[in-house]
Amino acid sequence: MNEALMYFCIVINIITFLVFGYDKRQAKNNKRRISEFHLLLLTAIGGILSMYLFKHKTNKFSFILSFYAIVILQIVLLYFGIQTFKS
Repeated sequence: MNEALMYFCIVINIITFLVFGYDKRQAKNNKRRISEFHLLLLTAIGGILSMYLFKHKTNKFSFILSFYAIVILQIVLLYFGIQTFKS
């Protein structure tokens, strides 16, 4: 993995982590929330840890299903990216 991609992954995970935390705080205070589409989009880009750390959206089946589909897609893409990088 090249350095720029590594830094991108770190930054997007930090951003996603903060957005999940913000949405959880908004939920607790009955305020305007982040849409599920945007949470899933950030998750697709790279934020996996935050959902479980904040225990947020962990009981909603449709969200969990979408989440794991994205995780599987990321693993597949990472695998093929590593294979391409090796050759």
